Amino acid sequence: MKARELANLGIPDGEALRLAVRACARAAQAGIAKESLRAMMQGVIENPQGYLQDPVFDRLAAELAEKPRTGFVERDEPAPWKSWGVDLEPESVDQMARACRLPIAAAGALMPDAHVGYGLPIGGVLATRNAVVPYAVGVDIACRMRLSVLDLPPAMLESDHLRARLEDAIEKETRFGIGAAFQRKREHKVLDSDWRISHITAQHKDKAWSQLGTSGSGNHFVEFGVLTITDEDISRRGSAAAEADSGFGSGWRFDLPAGQYLALLSHSGSRGTGAAVCDYYSKLAMKQRPELPKDLSYLAWLDLDSEPGREYWNAMNLMGEYAAANHECIHRHIVRALGAEAVAYIENHHNFAWKEAHTLPDGTREELVVHRKGATPAGAGVLGVIPGSMATPGFVVVGRGSEASLKSASHGAGRVMSRTKAKQSFAWGNVKRELAAAGVRVMSAGLDEVPGVYKDIHKVMAQQRDLVDVIGRFDPRLVKMSPEGERAED
Repeated sequence: MKARELANLGIPDGEALRLAVRACARAAQAGIAKESLRAMMQGVIENPQGYLQDPVFDRLAAELAEKPRTGFVERDEPAPWKSWGVDLEPESVDQMARACRLPIAAAGALMPDAHVGYGLPIGGVLATRNAVVPYAVGVDIACRMRLSVLDLPPAMLESDHLRARLEDAIEKETRFGIGAAFQRKREHKVLDSDWRISHITAQHKDKAWSQLGTSGSGNHFVEFGVLTITDEDISRRGSAAAEADSGFGSGWRFDLPAGQYLALLSHSGSRGTGAAVCDYYSKLAMKQRPELPKDLSYLAWLDLDSEPGREYWNAMNLMGEYAAANHECIHRHIVRALGAEAVAYIENHHNFAWKEAHTLPDGTREELVVHRKGATPAGAGVLGVIPGSMATPGFVVVGRGSEASLKSASHGAGRVMSRTKAKQSFAWGNVKRELAAAGVRVMSAGLDEVPGVYKDIHKVMAQQRDLVDVIGRFDPRLVKMSPEGERAED
């Protein structure tokens, strides 16, 4: 059995794992079949005292008996945390409070777009010490926003003929849906990265390649709209116009003069491969933390000093590179199809964990692992995009660097109802009238993503004035999402 299989069974990392690998070698020399070995190894884990005299497993049994599994011990006091927003969903607040009970927790924050997630709520920010929580990163690792400003007139959106060119570019140059892929695969330097850092990324590299440049399902979208920048926006923008770095090697600039621009906005992440990484390592973390009570099981963590922790961290960062490449391909191909150029662009991501230095409420300063699950980085001068819905504006923002929020802000408006409830509550006839009034053309979407399922983005932005400054407004005009369920088409 390999070290990874032994860890999956629940062998702790360190000396116990080394002794387990040696025991497997001794078992092979003794002629024990692998099928029997697995059952015997499980027996050693569950009852090490019964194997102290076993010639194959005695050393491992002694190590496990000396360091028996302990029950869950939470913090003496919950880690300090603060919430933004009004009338937040009670269960999302409870989820944040539970997360701050973890012994690894150092601080937390809950954004005004909060709603229930797995383990950590969407809109939840959790800082930990030397540990990463796969479900606090999320299923769609490194999901992100990218906005490109084109050298084409926004009036294209008002002409049926010219808007058809924009529609055609979206239809041809990206794909939507859970299994969406390209037969003629896109090329990108991310494919030259080391995909062998985890057996999961190695196994899924071909799938990731075929999905490069696709947009997925759920709340993912590609849309054209009008970006408006005022003189007041420019004064708030300040030094944020300087070139910055996204963390994955691509810089951006946003130093446009006041005016209106045609812009392309996309929202998607690391597709099926990111989901596979989350699935494997979250289950592995749960196996390694069987002592966690049921209400904390989705917050199982991996120590960054352990082999599984290092593997996940490297895989997560690769998924960050891949998600960035995914957006780059979407924008590059759509802009090229239009014979245009991007004169400015911004990109930011959520569903990720960063190693950052923060000053805690007690005045101490530490390097922490900051998980932002559906939350946008908002350090001082950091640029980002916070979308509303398909019929309400999104905003280009610059962070104010609030330590109270762990330098974070919301990643959107936030849902007010489940997808099931949305499908029961809305009909396309009424929604189409709302979209027409807003001047929005929806190429395809599901009823579970109509404007009524989201909070009022203006209220959400007002509730986080101390976290970000608005430096531009994006109004969607042409929207495409995954056409799951009932379609928003005639």
